[in-house]
Amino acid sequence: MKSEDPEALAREHRRLGYSAAYCPAVKVEDTARIEAIRKAFAAQDVVISEVGAWKNMLDPDAAKRRENLAYVTERCAIAEAVGARCCVDIAGSRNPTVWYGPNPANLSRDFFDATVENCRHIIDAVKPKRTRFTIEMMGWSVPDGPDSYLELIRAVDRPAFGVHLDVCNGVNCPKLFYGNSEFIGECFRKLGRWIVSCHAKDLEWIVELNVHFQETVPGRGQIDYRRYLTELANLGHEAPLMLEHLKTAAEYDEGREYIKRTGAAAGVAFA
Repeated sequence: MKSEDPEALAREHRRLGYSAAYCPAVKVEDTARIEAIRKAFAAQDVVISEVGAWKNMLDPDAAKRRENLAYVTERCAIAEAVGARCCVDIAGSRNPTVWYGPNPANLSRDFFDATVENCRHIIDAVKPKRTRFTIEMMGWSVPDGPDSYLELIRAVDRPAFGVHLDVCNGVNCPKLFYGNSEFIGECFRKLGRWIVSCHAKDLEWIVELNVHFQETVPGRGQIDYRRYLTELANLGHEAPLMLEHLKTAAEYDEGREYIKRTGAAAGVAFA
């Protein structure tokens, strides 16, 4: 549905069977709307899972870097004010034309160190108590897997730094595609205590002369959702699983129902 009314949005989430939501659009200075969002979703027992930031904190242009870092800091402040589980971004990219694109520098020590500095800057500026600041894995930038993520957690060294797990983002080669069940298990084994939210989508292999994985609706690809849901259920604390990047309401319905069926078959209950 298209609505700016927090109460209507919260009711619709509950009607559709969702117990978690993305934060509706709001600016950091609009404290009245932030409070209205917080109250409306709490009244429907719908958790606000995340406030997306989605800016390139490591843009090659210094002025854009500063502007983007300020924006992400504001988004983290919104997450704290609204009581979201996390604020999420990616580390960014040194790619000059695509903000999330590949670049050789994205896996460098300088890139890692700059990401640590950015995470510390945001957390120290906001001083969050209710939310966590998180960086998603990407297949071509820090962190690109659970070991890289662990290194980042230890380097940032802030209790308010958490993990937003997107399994598909970490599948960047045939070995991980075929072995995604084991990869999922490794992610939860190594990162589980820090996981505060997860993304739900699927991957299919588009057959070409080079490797090409494409996002698709959960159930249409090869990601082992039985393993994903079981690991999530055994986490020991609640972490929402959020559908993303689907094109239509029908695709969201399809993905939701597939996840519920798969969960039921695995003995996993949803809130």
